[in-house]
Amino acid sequence: MPKKYHIDVQPIANRFPVIGRSGIVDWGEGCLKCAKCVKTECIYGVYKNRSFSTSIMADTIDEFCKSCFRCVQGCPKRLIHKTINPEWETLGDELYTPEIISINWEQAATGKIPVSGAGYGGKFSGAGFDSMWTDMSEIVRPTRDGIHGREYISTVVDLGRRLPRLEFDNNGKLLSKLPHSIRIPIPIVFDIFPFGDLSPRVWSAVVAAAVRLGTLVIMPYENAKRYPDFAAQIVALLSNDLIGKVDVSHFRMVELPDDRNTLESLVFLKRQFPELIVSVRMEAKSSPDNFRRVLEYNSSQVDVIHYVANENGHEPGIQNGLHLKDLIREINSGLLKEGLRDQVNLLASGGIAMAEHVIKSLLCGANLVGVDISLLIALECRVCRNCRDGLPCPVSISKINPKWGTQRIVNLVGAWHNQLLEMMGAMGIREARRLRGEQGRVMFREDLENDTFAQLFTEPNF
Repeated sequence: MPKKYHIDVQPIANRFPVIGRSGIVDWGEGCLKCAKCVKTECIYGVYKNRSFSTSIMADTIDEFCKSCFRCVQGCPKRLIHKTINPEWETLGDELYTPEIISINWEQAATGKIPVSGAGYGGKFSGAGFDSMWTDMSEIVRPTRDGIHGREYISTVVDLGRRLPRLEFDNNGKLLSKLPHSIRIPIPIVFDIFPFGDLSPRVWSAVVAAAVRLGTLVIMPYENAKRYPDFAAQIVALLSNDLIGKVDVSHFRMVELPDDRNTLESLVFLKRQFPELIVSVRMEAKSSPDNFRRVLEYNSSQVDVIHYVANENGHEPGIQNGLHLKDLIREINSGLLKEGLRDQVNLLASGGIAMAEHVIKSLLCGANLVGVDISLLIALECRVCRNCRDGLPCPVSISKINPKWGTQRIVNLVGAWHNQLLEMMGAMGIREARRLRGEQGRVMFREDLENDTFAQLFTEPNF
């Protein structure tokens, strides 16, 4: 059993005032000057820490308020009111909603699981990962109480092929040569950013965070070669025309794009560097041709299939395409039917925005996930995509202090890791590797609706 994994989180201040969901309108006129004002009883210290920011021309109370409404309800003259912040409503997009961005900001700043005084007031079902419910039947057992329990819960995963079977001689000695693998302590790797005001400072922060966490970061070869001292934590993304022209001997793992020359490159790398872990980066699409390519790569000894959805977790280039969870389930089922599932690692990325998306991806059939935009959010990104349009970044991510950026990313992953432990403890699962494809521990809304209502709306067959 691997040793217990711990992430050292440290609270670290934001560079810019946080855009909060709600604002507090405090009408001074009519105040009774109570001897014990409700403002002094705020357990979050909102009014004590309140200040005015000249950069956003607003009170910073939104940053501290947890929406418990104690002050609103407690004021005898009802002089305190809550309003929705219009700037907050413009953040992000349909996946990276203002709520998700705010939650990730808080986790990056504190390293703690976020708590809202008002609790969760949203929907209990939705699209994508929100259409999944996990089995938490073991939550009543105190020994499996996540980060506080007495049972050891491992989040370790391995990257590399597995043999279909092991062979032994008559004396029980292992004859099979075990394939090389890489073990990381958490089922999360850092994927390439789809956008961002990137600079050497940003890359340095990301690489340093990967080193501290013991995980891997995927980056283009041109960037990867700048960090030779940290090659063990870097997965170099190579174009096929670079194969045989650049030195990859110091990397433990490389990734190839999926094109017509990939099979040739894969065979070459495996022949030249037998211990090198090779991943193929494929668009996550539901098609027979895509799955046929997966089978071809498997027969050529690929170690990892990197299934990549678009930024919002859907099939790339397809309007109303399938969500990543359905794409994972499809390829997982196909490999199971072929009897090949244990031989290849499945890395899924695209649209992994919250800690719960990690564990839900694994339950659908992935071995581990890649995270991208959430890392930018840890650096205070507002997901405005100004950088993609050549406009200036509102929070100047390219100018960050790398040490500050490293701690912010470590804090975010630390908070996500604690949530993984909480969910695994509640599910009674002590090994992250056991989560892969464990669909008996999850319910899908579409399956429940089909089982419940399909027969009611089917024409009778007389």
